[in-house]
Amino acid sequence: MGFNNWNSTHCRAEFNEAMVKGIADLFVSKGLKAAGYQYVNLDDCWALPNRDASGNLVPDPVRFPNGIKAVADYVHGKGLKFGIYTSAGTKTCDTAGFPGGLGHEQQDANLFASFGVDYLKYDNCNNQGVDAKKRYTDMGNALKNTGRPIVYSLCEWGQNQPWTWAADVGHLWRTTGDIGDSWSSMIGIAHANQQLAAYAGPGHWNDPDMLEVGNGGMTAAEYRTHFSLWSMMSAPLLIGSDLRKATTETFDILSNPDVIALDQDPLGKQGTVVSANGGQVVMVKELKNGDRAVSLTNENGSTATLSTTMDALGNGNRAPYSLKDLWSKAVTTNTTGNISVSVPAHATVVYRITPGPLVVPPSGTTPLSSLSWTGASSGWGPVEKDRSNGEQAAGDGRTLTVNGATYAKGLGVHAASSISYHLGGVCTALTVDVGVDDEKSSNGSVVFQIYRDAVKVADSGLLTTADPAKRLTADLTGGQTLKLVVTDGGNGINSDHADWAAPQLTCN
Repeated sequence: MGFNNWNSTHCRAEFNEAMVKGIADLFVSKGLKAAGYQYVNLDDCWALPNRDASGNLVPDPVRFPNGIKAVADYVHGKGLKFGIYTSAGTKTCDTAGFPGGLGHEQQDANLFASFGVDYLKYDNCNNQGVDAKKRYTDMGNALKNTGRPIVYSLCEWGQNQPWTWAADVGHLWRTTGDIGDSWSSMIGIAHANQQLAAYAGPGHWNDPDMLEVGNGGMTAAEYRTHFSLWSMMSAPLLIGSDLRKATTETFDILSNPDVIALDQDPLGKQGTVVSANGGQVVMVKELKNGDRAVSLTNENGSTATLSTTMDALGNGNRAPYSLKDLWSKAVTTNTTGNISVSVPAHATVVYRITPGPLVVPPSGTTPLSSLSWTGASSGWGPVEKDRSNGEQAAGDGRTLTVNGATYAKGLGVHAASSISYHLGGVCTALTVDVGVDDEKSSNGSVVFQIYRDAVKVADSGLLTTADPAKRLTADLTGGQTLKLVVTDGGNGINSDHADWAAPQLTCN
């Protein structure tokens, strides 16, 4: 959480020491620091177009007459952190052609550490065709070698699928090109980033780019949608507007404590799409304390009624539910398990849902897909009951089919996936056939695992599209929680449609 000047100033002369200090002052005086914002970050154009005789970057003396360290010291003096920018190429991205970090990684990292830098945004321009993973790894290693803790932001624009390799290199990675201050740009980036939920988690985040809230190109409703979706997706919240000119409405959006709490929830799970039909998009986000957040976004040009169910959100059979609207602050009680709300054009309603007590499964043997889970995630698309995972939306799968054998009951997922059920100590066994679904799975490969609490009680080993279903039997005696986990089998998360077929839970 913090600020970056680029969206509001670009390379214009107004980007200077006075502006940066002014932002730090406003973080404190306007309550943004108290709301969780920490980083005051510079973007491109802070340096001169040429390095000095020793090869070091030189701060522009017109923009920063006292140098960068003096600005960093001022920011630190406010109890905040300081960030800087360069590019993983010979020059940065601005047409003025400032020197980039390619070939100067350790020298630049040492300089940044000497400035007191806490955050580096490393862009992707003028990269000379050098392998992206190598370029970004070289700077990552250089930052580590300084011995100073520096958050490392890989601004690679998603061109080389950094979500598949960057978790070991840095802390966050851009998933798309640059955002613009328009509804079409913002919602398009949201769609791209929503598909990558499986790759995000504590310490390694998908970055759909900085916030445009307050820059004037969208309505207040659209900016609230922007802020809501970024928070549901556990995205970095980097303010991109000039706070010296911001309205009260802009500060109200940026400092909404209930929405920020979703973004900063310590569980660190990016929200997933539950349904996306006709411009009506529902997302769910699991929270550390067992609550769920749900966002209902109307992407259309007129008011519409959006609906979902507690079962679809992973909170089925937990009535009564307490729902808090995180923008209006209204609190309601829901006993039906159904949510239906009128949402204006381009607006988003966000609820934090606190469920009632957990319910134990019934006695006897019950198909697992007939019960409500307490948590469910799937790499693409929602977990499906009694059908395969079709990747996009609820209900888009087909009959569960493993190596030609069909099943009427079961759960369809896509790696990486996890589904949890409350057992309450009353269940004894689970039997299930597992395998890669025939749908879109020409090269799928997965591993199924069953956990009783923290103990693994069954493991399928590697299964591919060519394998028939494998029967797993798990001893659940005394367990409080059942967790079904599917992981990628080693070929990348690609066509890994996996079925828990005919799962039978036996309880006392």
